[in-house]
Amino acid sequence: MFIFVSSILIIMLEKNELEIIELLKEKPDLSSKEIFEFKSSLISYATTKRILTKLINQNILRIKGNGKSRKYFLSPLYKMVCPIDMDIYFEKEIDERIINDSYNFQLISDLLQENSIFTTIELNELNQFQNKFENNILKLSALERRKELERLAIDLSWKSSQIEGNTYSLLETERLLLEKETAAGKTKEEAIMLLNHKDAIDFIIEHPDYIIPLKISKIEDIHSFLIKELIDDKRIRKSRVGISGTNYRPLYNYFQIQEALTNMCNLVNYKDNIFEKALLILLLISYIQPFVDGNKRTARIVSNAILINFNYCPISFRTVDSLDYKKAMLLFYEQNNISNFKKIFIEQYKFAVNSYF
Repeated sequence: MFIFVSSILIIMLEKNELEIIELLKEKPDLSSKEIFEFKSSLISYATTKRILTKLINQNILRIKGNGKSRKYFLSPLYKMVCPIDMDIYFEKEIDERIINDSYNFQLISDLLQENSIFTTIELNELNQFQNKFENNILKLSALERRKELERLAIDLSWKSSQIEGNTYSLLETERLLLEKETAAGKTKEEAIMLLNHKDAIDFIIEHPDYIIPLKISKIEDIHSFLIKELIDDKRIRKSRVGISGTNYRPLYNYFQIQEALTNMCNLVNYKDNIFEKALLILLLISYIQPFVDGNKRTARIVSNAILINFNYCPISFRTVDSLDYKKAMLLFYEQNNISNFKKIFIEQYKFAVNSYF
């Protein structure tokens, strides 16, 4: 693999792939023959065509025209979907990284509205697992399905809380949620966080259509479940908020936050693909940071509410590394790049289908 440093992005692609990308940055709208001629001494025409197909499948390139008039150009999603090596990216300290340090107002309207964040290959893979899930649940009785949802709810409550710094183990979480037995040496707040998660998950299981269509008021309701007895301020925030580990600064104007949330809801309601709805919620609620606290927790529960409503497998995130989750989210804040977080989403969806139902 070849590591390429391009002012902002550290991209893990093959050398020839990167050279074609750089060529199309300088000379957009080239045919495959023209691209080959620029690189004719390095790779064959067949290899050139194969690379172009791969980059199209990755949403890095787009095409216009047909046959001999077909031209290739960089996708508007290029910087958003290009794979980035997180280990290399985070070798630089917080103040050394070149980042987008403020909210990107064009993200929803210009990039996400008309572009799919999943490739055809990724969607085919996810749909195969969704089909497996649908076949699996047909074999389960109502009681068996309820037990599986209960098990997933415990895992999701534990992992979602762990990502936020909760120190309960999975076994301790199970005792707390099923037997109301608190763990020795843990804080009251940690127990409340876990119990709040379970209440929120139980609510969306009992009211699967509550979140549809997505509205700010419904997001606020889910958030209220999650921060009950933990913080007093349940409203959309009217003050600045900082995020640990990054110099990205979310919006702080109340009316801009409201507008960003409205645009997000409209985007999610507009999208047809359920996987895209779920992933966009995970990313955008966290990115907007509409509340003083509990944003990522709210994103995970609302995202699962979408999946459950449309009879898709919910995701527990049980096997995700908490640090990897945080880094992938920070990468989205700082570069608006979804490559690593999307990988987490796909892996965790596959894990959920294979592990619970």
